[in-house]
Amino acid sequence: MMQRIYFDNAATTALDPKVLEEMLPFLTEKFGNPSSIYSYGRESKMGIEAARKTVAKILHTKPGNIFFTSGGTESSNTAIRAAIRDLGCNHIITSPIEHHATLHCAEYWADQGLKVSYVTILPNGHVDLESLKALLAGHTEGKTLVTLMHANNEIGNLLPIKEVGEICKAYDAIFHCDTVQTVGHYPLDFTDLNVHFATGAGHKFHGPKGVGILYISDEVSIKPMLNGGGQERNMRAGTENLYGIVGFAKALQMATDTYEEDAAYIESLKQYMATQLQEQIKEVSFNGDWNGDSLYTVLNASFPNTEKSEMLLMSLDMAGVCVSGGSACSSGASVGSHVISCIAPGSNRVPVRFSFCKHNSKAEIDTVIAKLKEILAQA
Repeated sequence: MMQRIYFDNAATTALDPKVLEEMLPFLTEKFGNPSSIYSYGRESKMGIEAARKTVAKILHTKPGNIFFTSGGTESSNTAIRAAIRDLGCNHIITSPIEHHATLHCAEYWADQGLKVSYVTILPNGHVDLESLKALLAGHTEGKTLVTLMHANNEIGNLLPIKEVGEICKAYDAIFHCDTVQTVGHYPLDFTDLNVHFATGAGHKFHGPKGVGILYISDEVSIKPMLNGGGQERNMRAGTENLYGIVGFAKALQMATDTYEEDAAYIESLKQYMATQLQEQIKEVSFNGDWNGDSLYTVLNASFPNTEKSEMLLMSLDMAGVCVSGGSACSSGASVGSHVISCIAPGSNRVPVRFSFCKHNSKAEIDTVIAKLKEILAQA
């Protein structure tokens, strides 16, 4: 059987065995409904609240500010909807390179008659903060929601989140930040960042799929996300994803404990991959601010469009290499990357996102480079 090399960790990561070990008791003997008053239920409820305390401590906030959801998409949709429905926002400012969980949500609200504006994106893929200020200053009738991601999932560019928070504060705007690619990868202090809403997803840092968080600051008060039972302090009805929540907290704790070591190692893999590509593949270039304010996990490479490179993703898959051309959430679509189209309009080059984790190695990179050379070689 062919050994597969997995370089698509920005899409999802492998569940850590220690996380599974933490989850297993709640999949087997500790199976009680957290809303039940007998011991089985109380045991489950304690598992959820212990997880909430762990997450809150790591993110430097209070347990009451953390709500468990099904993942980043639900969290972002909830924040945007709440800002409009409960906080009086009649204007959304976002960017054309956001994750579709935000972009398609903004498009929905535009169809409902809400004003939606898009900040200018600089050629290196960063948000133009002067454009943001101008859009905020230009909206004088009502309140604005700013929704911008902390790290772009395709090119890795990092937003100066604290500075954006301060800009939003100066204009009395609500700030929602999609932090799905950075929770579990960077030490974050939500209390210090001037964000009203922030998000996380367990499967981005070796936790389980189907579980995420929504951070809601004390500055805002919103109505229930889902109506029904009184779960999540009357905010999100429905029986909780017990083992997912326990797994999320364990994965986040593990990521935090080894952050410095893991980040340095993964950054070294990214730099090694970039160097090897530059030295061994003709006319390769990179998208975004890859060697500056960028995720240490993501390298988005750009290859000349040839007969060989047009089928590059499929050829790599057949060679046992897992990578992507854009967001995993739209990988089934026939259209190209909206992020690359924005920062390199009209380009016919072929983008490939390589994203790494602590389980990858330089030996794997050498293998991928060799396979790339083989695939791209002229007949």
